[in-house]
Amino acid sequence: MSLQIETYSADDSAHVAQTTSAYGITAEQFSALRQRAVAAKSTAYCPYSKFRVGASLLTHEGAYIDGANVENAAYPVGTCAERVAFGKAVTEGHKKFKAVAVATDISPPASPCGMCRQLSVPPSQKLILAGRSMSSILLAQISVGLLHDRMLTMVARSIREFCELDTPIIMFDKDAKYVILKLEQLLPLSFGPEALLEPAIA
Repeated sequence: MSLQIETYSADDSAHVAQTTSAYGITAEQFSALRQRAVAAKSTAYCPYSKFRVGASLLTHEGAYIDGANVENAAYPVGTCAERVAFGKAVTEGHKKFKAVAVATDISPPASPCGMCRQLSVPPSQKLILAGRSMSSILLAQISVGLLHDRMLTMVARSIREFCELDTPIIMFDKDAKYVILKLEQLLPLSFGPEALLEPAIA
């Protein structure tokens, strides 16, 4: 099963107006998320993969929290940009988010990994990815390979912890193109905090 994805241009005012109207953010917030996510890439520590990722979160209070990926020679120890941003936000007292933006140096844009997706989901949020133009994404597996898909799944799970399922995720590529999806589209049938309610004891 595949999910058809439409690509937009961040330089096209009509595309931006359509996006902001549909997902409940302002043009100024969209622009700030894009600029901050792109700028955050310059702080990435990725000597092994050379794959820079920048992320920016918009809180319900209107604050912006940025992050970049941090790698480690022991690969599993590295941390994705989205999780860095969420970690900073939570330790600064922010736990509700209105939108998420991600930027990369490729095209089409890279989607948050599964671990990050799981971290950001409460009930409604948006994510922006910057990368190459994208016409379609396979729900089960990204074309670049199973390993990449598993990494994307890890990122999405991070988002799931703190964002609502309808939160917009905006993904920007290197050419000012972007894809926008709701978290529930990136992480269908997700496991969230609501599943951990104390069971009734007979």
